[in-house]
Amino acid sequence: MDFPKYNGNAHPDEWIKDLQNYLEYYRPIKDSLSEYTRAKFALSLVDSNILLPTEIDSIVKVRNALKEDISFTLFKNTNKRKLQSLKYIPESRGGDTSKFISNFLKLCYNAEINDIEEQKNYLCKSLPMNEYFSNEFYTKMKNVNSLNELIKKFEDIAVEESNLIKNYSIVALKHVGTGKYLSSTENFYYTTGSKFQLIFAGSPVPDSNSLWKIKFGKELATYNNTSISIYDGCYYKSPSTNHTEVSCNSTSHISNHQQYWNENWKFNDSKLENRQGYLKSNDIINLSIKKSYVSNNLEFLRSHDIQFTIGNDTFQEVVCHNERLGGNDEWCIELIKQHIWTIDT
Repeated sequence: MDFPKYNGNAHPDEWIKDLQNYLEYYRPIKDSLSEYTRAKFALSLVDSNILLPTEIDSIVKVRNALKEDISFTLFKNTNKRKLQSLKYIPESRGGDTSKFISNFLKLCYNAEINDIEEQKNYLCKSLPMNEYFSNEFYTKMKNVNSLNELIKKFEDIAVEESNLIKNYSIVALKHVGTGKYLSSTENFYYTTGSKFQLIFAGSPVPDSNSLWKIKFGKELATYNNTSISIYDGCYYKSPSTNHTEVSCNSTSHISNHQQYWNENWKFNDSKLENRQGYLKSNDIINLSIKKSYVSNNLEFLRSHDIQFTIGNDTFQEVVCHNERLGGNDEWCIELIKQHIWTIDT
């Protein structure tokens, strides 16, 4: 096994460590090598373009001489520039957080960036330029005092980012009380009320009928100031109760009551009224909508065990109501597929 030459493209500390391991474990004559001989062997592996003092007689002096040479300054500055141009790409956009962190740590080591605040600065500059990363990095990193803690907090940010509900992502809404998913099926229409495509609580597992594309006009949804779009036929009464029908606005079933369609739903944490932050997968929420044609105009999305039939098929009813909130008004939003956004970096 031949040991590689030193040509200025490795950190001297790492190269010397690898050389010592080579001499310890791979050289058959290792027992006969003195410190002086080891030093001369190391010098014989240094590229001829790197001129070192001839009186060097120990491995430690070889390492120190390599670190004093101009080639090491060039090496460190090159790695600093690589750090400055390093960009983090989340897995949702085809990136690899583990490889990114490994590269970041290697560049910091090669550039001898050991100060934690300087490491934070380089890591921060690598992030996509959007509201989530800027806010979360500042919040989580301000009291970080070690490199291990820095990487742990960064991983926390990456995990949370992977669970964010983004504009145009595919989601499923599970009714917490009954465990069934908000669903709609083509060719099933109400026989009363709007006669539009019906919405119901269907399968206890997500299926093709329970997948919804969510949109809200910006990349991320935040509590208390974002509306999401699900259609609601807010003019009609539900088939089994005196609540408001919820249905899909099918373009083949436009009626004179089209002006009553509303798709702007507000979401709130089901337990914390003034919760702040971003909407994430597995959050338990209430969904509410304003009705323009009634005085008490705020209604909430609800399901319950009440069922109705259309022909030979039975469905669990989904309605809107303006009564007191309870367990039947809780929905768990689950991320199925995160929309891939192009981020300006």
